Amino acid sequence: MASSSGDQFVILTCTNLNPIELDAGKDKEILISTENIQSWDLDTILHHQTVKIHAYRDRLIEQSSYFHGLLSGSFSESSSDSVSVQWDLPTFMNILKCIYGWPLDVTSNNFLSLFEGALYYGVEMLIVKCRTWFSEVSLSKDSEPQKVQLEDLIHIWNFGLEHASDFVPELCARYLARNFMWATSHKYFVKIPYNLLLDSIRHPCLTVESEMHLSDALLIWIDTNTEQLDCSNWIEDDLTVILKEIRIGMLPLWFAAGKRRPSYFSKLADESVNSIVRLVKIPPSSLINVLEDVELKCLRIRLTEYSEKVNLCGCPQMTAAILLLSVLDSSDLLDPTSWKILECLDKDQCRIPSSLLPTLSFEAVHEVDISKCPALHLDSAIECFSKSFPLLRTIKAAYLLNFRTTTLCKLVQKCPLLCEVDLTVDPSPLIPTKISVVSSSSSLMPPVSNKSIVGNSSLYVTSVYHPGPSLSNITKLTLEGRNDLCDSDLEFISKYCVSLVYLNLKGCISVTDVCVSNLIRRCIKLHSIIVCDTYFGVNSVRALCSEFPDGNSSASHGKRHFDSLASNLQTLHMSCCHGVDETMLLELMSQARMLKSLCLSGTQLGDNALYNFSGSSLEMLDVSNTMISGASLAHIVRGNTGLKYLNARGCKNLFQQQSNTSGIDFSSSFPCEEIFVELGRTCKLEEIALGWGFSHLSLETLKPAITSLRTITVGLGGSLSEDSLRLLPTTCPMLESIVLHFQVISDSIMISLLASLRRLRAFALCYCLGDLSISSFKLSVPNLRKLKLERVTPWMTNYDLVTLTQNCANLVELSLLGCTRLNSDSQLIISQGWPGLISLHLEECGDITTHGVTSLFNCIAIETLLLRHNGPGIHKTFILDAASKMPMLRQVSLDLCDASDGELEIPDYVDRYFLRTVKIARCKSRRCILNHNLSEAHRQRVHKESLVLVWNSKNLIRTVVKERL
Repeated sequence: MASSSGDQFVILTCTNLNPIELDAGKDKEILISTENIQSWDLDTILHHQTVKIHAYRDRLIEQSSYFHGLLSGSFSESSSDSVSVQWDLPTFMNILKCIYGWPLDVTSNNFLSLFEGALYYGVEMLIVKCRTWFSEVSLSKDSEPQKVQLEDLIHIWNFGLEHASDFVPELCARYLARNFMWATSHKYFVKIPYNLLLDSIRHPCLTVESEMHLSDALLIWIDTNTEQLDCSNWIEDDLTVILKEIRIGMLPLWFAAGKRRPSYFSKLADESVNSIVRLVKIPPSSLINVLEDVELKCLRIRLTEYSEKVNLCGCPQMTAAILLLSVLDSSDLLDPTSWKILECLDKDQCRIPSSLLPTLSFEAVHEVDISKCPALHLDSAIECFSKSFPLLRTIKAAYLLNFRTTTLCKLVQKCPLLCEVDLTVDPSPLIPTKISVVSSSSSLMPPVSNKSIVGNSSLYVTSVYHPGPSLSNITKLTLEGRNDLCDSDLEFISKYCVSLVYLNLKGCISVTDVCVSNLIRRCIKLHSIIVCDTYFGVNSVRALCSEFPDGNSSASHGKRHFDSLASNLQTLHMSCCHGVDETMLLELMSQARMLKSLCLSGTQLGDNALYNFSGSSLEMLDVSNTMISGASLAHIVRGNTGLKYLNARGCKNLFQQQSNTSGIDFSSSFPCEEIFVELGRTCKLEEIALGWGFSHLSLETLKPAITSLRTITVGLGGSLSEDSLRLLPTTCPMLESIVLHFQVISDSIMISLLASLRRLRAFALCYCLGDLSISSFKLSVPNLRKLKLERVTPWMTNYDLVTLTQNCANLVELSLLGCTRLNSDSQLIISQGWPGLISLHLEECGDITTHGVTSLFNCIAIETLLLRHNGPGIHKTFILDAASKMPMLRQVSLDLCDASDGELEIPDYVDRYFLRTVKIARCKSRRCILNHNLSEAHRQRVHKESLVLVWNSKNLIRTVVKERL
């Protein structure tokens, strides 16, 4: 507080360096006093050019080393009654407030100016206040938006270095380390000084979701900064130092493999791939020896008290031992007991007694992603999660066949706060509505020791977990593709997951309509249902449309109360559910008035059902491959102005004259462009897929609606002119994905698209006409990740393929069909040009496999592989070899006529590694009608049937179908 009135005054004459514009007739000077500092009105004061302040001399001398030296020393100003102050006036006024004991809030906006002023004027009280505020900010566990902007943080760090303030750089590094994920998405990330970046990634508080995120961020920073600086030796040394901080053994395999192209990171990428492969291939009993040979921190997941998400997706090297290693205290790593636990865990994967788990607890972690981690023993992992992540709410375990239904039961028990679970697997190609089965059989998995895998009984078994689990908190459950799910499993879910609001059963072909309907009746909170390619039928629709039973009438939306589950639905996806007829669809649409996302692709949808939909909240609509007319679709668009995603591809009646019987007054003659007029007038689309009737005029009409379009698909029946395609980049500058079927395209169009759309990540040309050449692909497209060229580049040679690898360097998915001039050397070009491929489809591509398959194995991260009609040189053990050499491989598609010995060996359960699906098509030769004298070797090959093998957690299903899958 202020000193007594007996103290001697001094007048501080402050020049306002940035005065607010004066009002006419106002004085340019104002006199104020620290005696009434509590009533200062800064807005009024800052309107004056000169501010004179009566201040107590003794208080200034006592609280400020600057004024102590100035007013009590031998300077001429010491005896003066007036002192001139040249400083930012708002900041100086706040400094005076602190000196005279009045409350002062330090914020991110004023910290630097206050701290600089406090240092200059030597106000220790304010220096401490600034230090305390910054320390609290850097230590806070508050997950709210950051209190210090990245640009300000850089200024603060630079200021701390310039003024030798030791605590400032240290706190800046800590703040950046704990908020690293936020910083990487900021435009100023690439402007972070090298030493600040290095200090932050070395800081023990460095918090990232995965080692991949750290690597990506560093590579972006390096790419940006090396463009501006000379690549002198010291810069290269610094880059080596900073990249060495990456724990290369913990990178996802596909990411590490993709960085092996020649660059400053290629050496580390090679080391990373070798390390991952070594960990994958060694037997469990030998892992403990490997751990003794390496620096342990290199095999530990980065976990701090600030970690909220742990992302291990795509890490085949991840085991229970490495997971446990990551949650042990560093000091415990020297304890022989910990090593015994690790050794025990790796030898037989048994359940670790909870009393022997000296693990740390990371209470901030609420999400874990262990998708595509096939070597991770789930029972042991769940034990770790329950101890170290007690507040875990979301777990993603996609593409893990060993995640059995009993594992879900244990997970719910061990992690009681869990509310979201994703157990997606690759969908089975054996969708009953899409195939014609010749024969089918199944065989159970061989018995395995109880020490390694929990039994394969269904969820509805209480003998293992007596007396059965309590009600779970799961609200979102994804079981997509799980054809091992049976009715008893769904029965369990309906009993113990009554809080479900989101359920994804897409492709779950082994559960019945009756069982789905029972689940719907019990889970009355459901507002999102995805049941595409299932037996979802009449019973399930009736369950959705029936009134709530007594006592369940509380289901509501806002202030409105509805009497059926359909009335509350926000998401309904039921494509290819042929068990629902048009009458039931009409009833369902009449009630589902709250829908935001609706997919009825491939159903018996007709106009009457659409006319009966009265909702106005639709954001996504998929009516592809249905018989609807343009009039009914226009009716939907007119009432749903928030529509962002529309798929009407394959609707042959969309622009034909068609009457309706709904009683709604529409003309029987519907103009072709009216639907586009409605879309252009009312919507702001982000994704669109159209075919029949889509033309140049349509695109012109759509212009107001597609300025923010990100994805466009043009299918059969659509016809965009050359001018339309050429103007696409200016009409839709945000495009990220383009898929064109049966369009006329040229080099000039391609160059226009690829040169202008720098955000483009996916590009597909399928059965298009025109005169394309390699000139189309001579532009660098570094952001392109997916490329599909089907029947459009028959001229492609190995030389052209090299050009493609150079200009589309970052592809992870490649599909080539009909490139007949390629040969066996193409394998090496592909594997060296795109070592990080996760999906590769090569069909009718010359002689690529005539001399066998060797170089393609270098694409070690491939998950989906299709090789068909590329030459009869595939060895009979190819599937086993590919599964062992490509640890992430889940799907293989081959043609038997490409097998060098006329046969292909099928892996058993143990040898299949991560495989989920194997498809082998059989061909037969057909004599050409025009020339009956052709030799057998030159007869045309036509498809005969396909053998499909699908593994799940319980059995292997062998099916022969007529279709080529």
